[in-house]
Amino acid sequence: MSWTADEMMTVAAARALTGHTACFVGIGLPSRAANLAKRTACPDLVLIYESGAIGAHPTRLPLSIGDGELAETADAVVSVPEIFNYWLQPGRIDVGFLSAAQLDRYANINTTLIGTDYRRPKARLPGAGGAPEIAASCREVIVVVRQTLRTFVERVDFVTSVGRGPLLVITDLGVLEPDPDTAELTLTRLHPGVEVADVRAATGWDLAVASPPGRTAPPTDAELSALRTLLEAV
Repeated sequence: MSWTADEMMTVAAARALTGHTACFVGIGLPSRAANLAKRTACPDLVLIYESGAIGAHPTRLPLSIGDGELAETADAVVSVPEIFNYWLQPGRIDVGFLSAAQLDRYANINTTLIGTDYRRPKARLPGAGGAPEIAASCREVIVVVRQTLRTFVERVDFVTSVGRGPLLVITDLGVLEPDPDTAELTLTRLHPGVEVADVRAATGWDLAVASPPGRTAPPTDAELSALRTLLEAV
């Protein structure tokens, strides 16, 4: 069964949740990967959304954190202050899943604006939401994002969420991990069919590369079938 680069990224991100028990899920690519993980490698994974849904079991991909599907299928629904003050900030959630509009070599995330003038930006983005707290308070953080020169920049236009410490950055080209000494992102794994030159061409800085980088195992038919069924239900 053939696959796309987006499908490979989603499968790789879902696999990264193996061994985790509770995931604070950002909407979009992180939600897609977390819901796939629950249908494949991590059936007991507790999905938590910042709208207050704890233990959500959506039958389709939620369109936003306020999607009624999350509340209707959750084990419990609590207030937003309780999610942050009781569950997230004390470190009760072991992994957070985030995405980004811009990302730099230290995994600082921008989801606020494009441009250097805050009052007159080139583009106004969705904003921080719960991302700063997720980045700071989850025991581990995984970033899922498509890799392009527009996204992987030398310097983010605005630091929405401070980096220096995500467990993994998973893209449609490969996997990056922070250097244990410098915290700079290093390419440690390539997806099937991707070469180092492809990743460097999509990165706005001089990318550090492991010697040699590993290879991601291709998606299985079962993983692809589960993902496509999930997407068809939207």
